[in-house]
Amino acid sequence: MKVIERYILRRTVAISAAALVWLLVIVWTTQVLNRLDLVTSSGQSAATFFMVALLALPAVVPVILPFVIGIAVAHTLATMNADSELAVISAAGSPRATIIRPLLLIAIAASIAGFAINNTLEPYSRQSMRVILANANADLITTVLREGSFQKVDDGLFVQISERLPNGELGGIFVADTRDENMKLVYHAERGTTVERENGSILVLLDGEVQREAANGDVSVIRFDSYAFDLSQFSSGDGVPTLYPKDRYLPELLDPDPSDSFYANNPQSFRAELHMRFSEWLYSIVFALIAIAVAGDARSFRETRLHPMVTTMTIGLLVRWAGFYAGNEAETTPFFSFVLYAVPLGAIAICSWFIATHRVMELPTSWTEKLVARFQSIGTSIGRLRPAARGRA
Repeated sequence: MKVIERYILRRTVAISAAALVWLLVIVWTTQVLNRLDLVTSSGQSAATFFMVALLALPAVVPVILPFVIGIAVAHTLATMNADSELAVISAAGSPRATIIRPLLLIAIAASIAGFAINNTLEPYSRQSMRVILANANADLITTVLREGSFQKVDDGLFVQISERLPNGELGGIFVADTRDENMKLVYHAERGTTVERENGSILVLLDGEVQREAANGDVSVIRFDSYAFDLSQFSSGDGVPTLYPKDRYLPELLDPDPSDSFYANNPQSFRAELHMRFSEWLYSIVFALIAIAVAGDARSFRETRLHPMVTTMTIGLLVRWAGFYAGNEAETTPFFSFVLYAVPLGAIAICSWFIATHRVMELPTSWTEKLVARFQSIGTSIGRLRPAARGRA
């Protein structure tokens, strides 16, 4: 590898590392905040919360890798262009491959890493997280229900207890179950207790009543001295998680178990996930080629009104959105399984044509003008706020 290639490689790797850290922190934080209800609503320990937060990392990395590569390549080329380094390299007679080769090397390495994480670490972390969440829901009534507050066990299912009695019983049990659209159930009991059996736990309600409201508006009230039922009716799991296609390892997608109930009911979702696994790793290469097509030539920034990174990210987001859309549709429509490959491969072909013909990939002029106008309006608004803030201070 030539000296200039090692220079570009080292520079791009450094920017990639910095971009990966910042994007990972931002995206991971949003994922962690979505899991706060594990502690606030389910009463799990802080250790469990941080374990779930850690397990969320492998699912985040493959998603942000293409954006990391796009940012790194666009920033490297834009900086080299601003410092006239691209012009010097071109004037020295070096071929464009000198610039493109190290950038594609990084993109290919990121693609391989994304594919490996997608098919090893991510399924493991997802399955581990499912087990933790299933256990949290299975233990909800027996361990973590707080006195005097309604706890959401599932969509349309709420439980409340008034107090925990010294003898281990529960006092003032109230349950509202609206999961069935055709039947609304409200249970109320003076007291109750949990009983362990070989095949699971049951909740015994004592001295209470159940109100049933049918879809036609008919209401019936039944009083009981004792009423027993499985705790699984009041939890979203019994400690055994339901594994979705995203939670499966690659061999399970290639050769699904015919006896798997989820596969039997949703075979297309397994096929869609398999095709996504084989197509999504290409997006790191796509983003790198977009950045090269946008900023790979030595030119003056006066020729464009948008920074190359803005153009790269805008085009990249449009391509990635098309991939996400195809992935969602492929779960129900087999045709979109082919679209999953057509989007990245088509983007690679178009970018390669721009690079081979020395054309600059740019956004349409109307789009550019709207983006510039929006940025200018935001800048003007910020400029107006600063004097007002200083005056108040």
